[in-house]
Amino acid sequence: MTPQVNILVIAGEISGDLHAARVIRSLRKQVSADLRIWGFGGDALAAEGVELRQHVRELAVMGIWEVLKRYGFFHKIFHDLVREVEAEPPDIILLVDYPGFNLRFARDIRHLGVPIVQYVCPQVWAWKQSRIPKMAKILDTLICLFPFEPSVFADVDLDVRYCGHPMVEETLSVTSDSEWRKGPKLALIPGSREQEIARLFIPMMEAASILRQEIPELQVRVSAVDVEREQQMRHLLQEHSGLFVPEWKRGGMRELVKGADAALVTSGTATLETALLGIPMVIVYKTSALTYAVGKRVVKVPHIGMVNLVAEREICPEYIQDAAEPEALAAAVRPLLSDTGERSRMLEGLAEVRTLLESDEQGARVADVLVEHLSTKLS
Repeated sequence: MTPQVNILVIAGEISGDLHAARVIRSLRKQVSADLRIWGFGGDALAAEGVELRQHVRELAVMGIWEVLKRYGFFHKIFHDLVREVEAEPPDIILLVDYPGFNLRFARDIRHLGVPIVQYVCPQVWAWKQSRIPKMAKILDTLICLFPFEPSVFADVDLDVRYCGHPMVEETLSVTSDSEWRKGPKLALIPGSREQEIARLFIPMMEAASILRQEIPELQVRVSAVDVEREQQMRHLLQEHSGLFVPEWKRGGMRELVKGADAALVTSGTATLETALLGIPMVIVYKTSALTYAVGKRVVKVPHIGMVNLVAEREICPEYIQDAAEPEALAAAVRPLLSDTGERSRMLEGLAEVRTLLESDEQGARVADVLVEHLSTKLS
């Protein structure tokens, strides 16, 4: 008789949804059991047959103030999920990134004895290092994306694995967007969250306008994750009538970036995607004054861009808060649009980062960890 395996997956952001979907796809290939997989996620997990309780579009909120404004919503879905798991414990729980929610959830349901795997290490090496011993008490396995992370947990009793980064494999087959024409090409990646776009889209467009005055043939294309974010950006342009209207790319951010000569990219997952595609970039970040003030006091890393953290030096320039003003962004992008020494050095650094993150069959390796924990159930 084929065993039924009950798996809970919690992915609260678009990037986590994509990572989790690759693991679930590999898991289905590896086991013949009847898998019932449910939880929080997005379109990628839904496409793999996961029953969604909450969609990532409702969960992806960034910043202290933004989270506080939606406290009631998060409080309800958290406790509803705890009650559901207590009533019918799954056979294994896969938590994907989203540490603010996921680690609290792991703590609250740890007494059930269900194996808990956290996929994507929280940035405890940057801040809240006090979390490290606490994580050892509430997790069974931690799967890291970056080679420097396992050493952070050397002093605690926790099974920590480095399985490579899924984006390396994901970006191998990306082809350039055919809508790019000949001539200099600049991609604007203002982020996938409403708050990011509200703060960064107009400064990016103003920088692009400066560059277009100097390089009239410059093509500027903007990535919009969905129709809502595109509409938001179009409304912002209407409020700043002096700016030109760029070309739009809804979805397909990687294809857009792959065809560009350079990119302005909001700090986050997109910076790593851009790095692995081998496209020179300038990293930009703005958040609320409260979040930034708190972050400056507690974050203990020299860079904000993951590409720079992996390289352990600044490969791509970073412009944060007040530094992210149009003239500075334009000046930083300008040498990346043509054959310059700055561009060549950045390309060499991006190739180095890709080598550091390479690993064969990354999704299957993460699925192997789940199979290990399910060995008794599957036998």
